[in-house]
Amino acid sequence: MAGDYHVTSFTTTDTLGTTVNWVAIGATLTLSLTTNDSVTGHIFVPGGGPGGADLDADMAGTWHLVGDIVTFNQAADTFVRNVAFIASKNRLSGDQSFSSTRIRITLTK
Repeated sequence: MAGDYHVTSFTTTDTLGTTVNWVAIGATLTLSLTTNDSVTGHIFVPGGGPGGADLDADMAGTWHLVGDIVTFNQAADTFVRNVAFIASKNRLSGDQSFSSTRIRITLTK
């Protein structure tokens, strides 16, 4: 699982069915997973923070693999630490609902 990942797909859908393609509007997410369970990286989501502010955060922390599920423990308060990512060959995929928003995200090595 160790390696460098970048976002290739990232959408949110609200309860009205409105879907936003965050990659298309400039969102980025990179995660570098090391063999000693540490992670570095960065997330930027234009307008994706509280009150419509930009979400811009350091992704430093740790990662854990149990079965085929990867989770992250990070100081940054982003959705990334609350999503259980399914690990497959060269890919991490997450699909999680929070209150009234469903997040679907794929990171590729």
